[in-house]
Amino acid sequence: MFTPHTKHDVEVMLKSIGVEKIEDLFQEIPTQFRYPDLNLAPHLTEMEAASQLESIASANATTKDLLSFLGAGAYDHYVPAAIDNLLQRGEFYTAYTPYQPEISQGTLQAIFEFQSLICKLTGMDVSNASHYDGATAAAEAVILAYDNFRGKRKKVLVSRAVNPQYRQVIRTYMQAETSLQIVGDDIGTGINPDMQKFIAQIDNDTALVIVQYPDFFGRIIDYTQLIKTAHEFGALVAVAVNPTALGLLTPPGEIGADIAFGEGQPLGIPLSYGGPYLGFFAVKNPLLRKLSGRIVGETVDADGKPAYVLTLTAREQHIRREKASSNICSNQGLMTLAATIYLSLLGKTGLQQVANLCYQKAHYTADQLSGIDGFTLVDETTPFFHEFVVKCDQPIQEVLDHLLEHNILGGYDLGHDYPELENHLMLAVTEKITREDIEYLSAVLQEENHG
Repeated sequence: MFTPHTKHDVEVMLKSIGVEKIEDLFQEIPTQFRYPDLNLAPHLTEMEAASQLESIASANATTKDLLSFLGAGAYDHYVPAAIDNLLQRGEFYTAYTPYQPEISQGTLQAIFEFQSLICKLTGMDVSNASHYDGATAAAEAVILAYDNFRGKRKKVLVSRAVNPQYRQVIRTYMQAETSLQIVGDDIGTGINPDMQKFIAQIDNDTALVIVQYPDFFGRIIDYTQLIKTAHEFGALVAVAVNPTALGLLTPPGEIGADIAFGEGQPLGIPLSYGGPYLGFFAVKNPLLRKLSGRIVGETVDADGKPAYVLTLTAREQHIRREKASSNICSNQGLMTLAATIYLSLLGKTGLQQVANLCYQKAHYTADQLSGIDGFTLVDETTPFFHEFVVKCDQPIQEVLDHLLEHNILGGYDLGHDYPELENHLMLAVTEKITREDIEYLSAVLQEENHG
């Protein structure tokens, strides 16, 4: 609640700083800019404002109103009711900063449990307390690798099949490092799942190789040869992972990755028009002291009881910021708690069930769509998780508009990010999609084709 200052409060503060009136605080601002006329709407009562905002909000459609086959990095999974119920507890909503361990033991323990679960999920040795989102985590992977080699290796290879937003954020973060080359994601290298053109670019100047698993198109690719080649040249390998898929797939830590990161939104976090989301980040032990952000450790207090503290954080991140390799030190506290509750509620078996449902339903959908004239499954040989690509004979926007008329979010137009994939549509299928939903999608597409 906003509590305005009294006239006496204002007089005391002005006297303390040596000015007579509030207007004196703005002497440095040119006169013509001090009190501009603002074109503001007339004031409203609380009731009128609430009604107007509700009217604006009602124009938005959500996945509660529409059947969603849209993915491309954010997915419509079921969020158990217990998550929001626990997140809204006052102990978490008003938690003290983790820098005050004597007060914030619950917050610190929740972060510690999150780190432990991420390590278990990815097969890595240590996790930090999270980043803002998957794209931020991707950029931090590049910063870590560049710093690990002290800037002596000048090349980062990023697969074209990595989320386009991740690749854009990496370039934004690293634009000041003019000597660093970020390559590998050009049209010439392509998106062939055998990745031979990509692997051929790894050399002694490569600091980091970044791939996605499953990749942006949902394909499950064996990176064994790529990782082996990268390590032969002394390069690090970072794998962007879909955490839901790890309920079925071999964790990146077990196939030799040095860094595993990704978007934690599928772990109990609603779509929410794009955020807030959660970036998770884990590494093998040799990179532990290069890890950015916060890390919570478990210890014992003076009485021998379990206690949790922030640990192994480079002081440059907080004090000598100009010396830091990364200045990111905050974490997505409530989002990590949501992911921790989600993984704890599901457990190993539950996560496997969710992943299996996504896998099976996606394949059933692909089979249904490939039988419709005008829709061709692009890659019938490479296994995929819960996303796949079809080529459409009609313009994608026409297809999407027709589906939306039938209350279906029909997928992602890959032509936005991949000029070579014009008229290619990527669809995502989660555990929320039913057999009836899939058959409805198929019927609507057949109607569009015949129309």
